[in-house]
Amino acid sequence: MDLKNIHNVYFIGIGGIGMSAIARYFKSNGKNVAGYDRVSTEITKSLEKIDIAIHFEDDLDLIPSEFKNLENTIVVYTPAIPANHSELNYFKKNKFTVLKRSEILGEITKNSICLAVAGTHGKTTTSTILGHILKEAGVNATSFLGGIAENYDSNLILGGEKISVVEADEFDRSFLKLSPDIACITSTDADHLDIYGSHDELLTSFKDFAAKVSQTLFVKKGIAIKGKTYGIDEGADFEAKNVRIENGSYIFDIKTPSEYFTNLKINLPGKHNVLNTVAALAMANSYGIPLPVIAKALLTFKGIRRRFSYKIKLENKVLIDDYAHHPTEINVVIESIREMYPSKKVLGVFQPHLFSRTKDFAEDFAKSLSKFDELILLDIYPARELPMEGITSSWLLDKVEIDKKQISSKENLKENVLSSKAEVIVMIGAGDIGELVEVIKTGLSSEN
Repeated sequence: MDLKNIHNVYFIGIGGIGMSAIARYFKSNGKNVAGYDRVSTEITKSLEKIDIAIHFEDDLDLIPSEFKNLENTIVVYTPAIPANHSELNYFKKNKFTVLKRSEILGEITKNSICLAVAGTHGKTTTSTILGHILKEAGVNATSFLGGIAENYDSNLILGGEKISVVEADEFDRSFLKLSPDIACITSTDADHLDIYGSHDELLTSFKDFAAKVSQTLFVKKGIAIKGKTYGIDEGADFEAKNVRIENGSYIFDIKTPSEYFTNLKINLPGKHNVLNTVAALAMANSYGIPLPVIAKALLTFKGIRRRFSYKIKLENKVLIDDYAHHPTEINVVIESIREMYPSKKVLGVFQPHLFSRTKDFAEDFAKSLSKFDELILLDIYPARELPMEGITSSWLLDKVEIDKKQISSKENLKENVLSSKAEVIVMIGAGDIGELVEVIKTGLSSEN
């Protein structure tokens, strides 16, 4: 496929974080871009501001006429779109070129030097740090991100076509469509069992991804896949040492196979972000960026929206927004909060994501959520799934072993949060809970 000959790109599910980055890419390259999504969000509104036409009903009549031209149109869709979607089936039936998001990302990056970040956790932060390092180092790379980078207010860092940074998504085995040159694997915890069936099958897929890496693969120390290792004080090839917290920032030294560099600083909370930084540093250094240049770039990195994002940061009230939707990620969030605020009461507000994930990891979710002092659960966000009998937030709440716990509707959430005496509130989940954060922020701010 020669993308230069394509004039129209139509997205089904354009509001997804990964889809919207690719839509921005094509728009910036002079293509005619439009799409469908189920609901209007901040992401779709930001796309409309750059003249991308979007509609919110599955209706063939709403597809702009120019995108019904078979010869110069490609269609990109997310696997979250249901099989009975009429627009998707129209394009398939009429023999348009119809590609999954992973397939078009593979096409875009196949002729570039591709730096790919894989793993069940940590992909977005690691790839965004890496993209920022390359940008600050003067490398003309294009980075496709799974979150909104605060430095760029975007999930796309636009550059040239010769170097790319991508998140290598394991969902639906998407990352096997990529051609990575330098890559890392941050974690291989069980997830997406609705796709893989078992953890062993997921691990096999990661090994298949590792086999596709043409130059250098980095793996977190302890992962049973062959590659250069990274870690914290555990004898890795790239290793953070002498880690400490000073004025809310992490300071650490870095040991590589050939150098020792002292006093790197990151303005991100949590030791997991030290690990993410070391992974990004290892990839950038492997590409050829000197450690002093990397250290300077890290000083200006502002983080990613919905990744431990402070919405309120006062002495008596803290509100944090985070994308965590897996037990391991929730553990990381609560550990970071306990590290930063060891004596304060913490309220967790969690929206479970997917019935299948809630069912598969119910016991682990219960253990993670029991680490909060208080808990509010919203209903399960279904995303691409239909309800499963007996799998509800009430069912999950019964397994959580703390006294102060409740179910809340979205409509009553503000009232329930404001009635809590907790000094730290964290809102977590991968559904639409992020859209409620500003409501809670406004309510809490009016109290102070």
